[in-house]
Amino acid sequence: MTTLILTVVGSDRPGLVATVAHIVDEHGGNWENSRLAELDGTFAGVIQVAVPVERVEELRASLHGLDGLLTIAVHPGSATPPAAEERRELSIQVLGNDRPGIVRDISAVLSAHALSIESMTTATRDAAMAGGRLFEASVVATVPGSAALDSLRADLERIANDLQVDITVD
Repeated sequence: MTTLILTVVGSDRPGLVATVAHIVDEHGGNWENSRLAELDGTFAGVIQVAVPVERVEELRASLHGLDGLLTIAVHPGSATPPAAEERRELSIQVLGNDRPGIVRDISAVLSAHALSIESMTTATRDAAMAGGRLFEASVVATVPGSAALDSLRADLERIANDLQVDITVD
């Protein structure tokens, strides 16, 4: 078996996941991990599948047959497992008035401290009492054992003040 990463995008409608899952199954593949979402009427996702090496090209051809319904790119999975460095997860929550640059500034701090974003969910919504829009984010990041957490927290506090948002780190 080999691992493939599929990126999928298309106009949202019922049955898209079932269609892709059926094609993966038809080619002896196994759906292993995925992150799927509907955003503003568009379905988008990233899917990790395992498929027999000898069936990869058939699978690619079948997925290409979905053009017009979904745009699917097939990428090889990682040939080598990640290094066995000591790592831990950190959960970060952000809430504040929406404005451009929040994701840019927070992700820059995480990158400067060598954190890898494992997952990130963001949303904006109407602020019921105050008017305007609220921005909220939930980030799970992998922290290398060598990371200086006190320095990271200080930088996140500084950026929270600059952005006028609340940032909670667990």
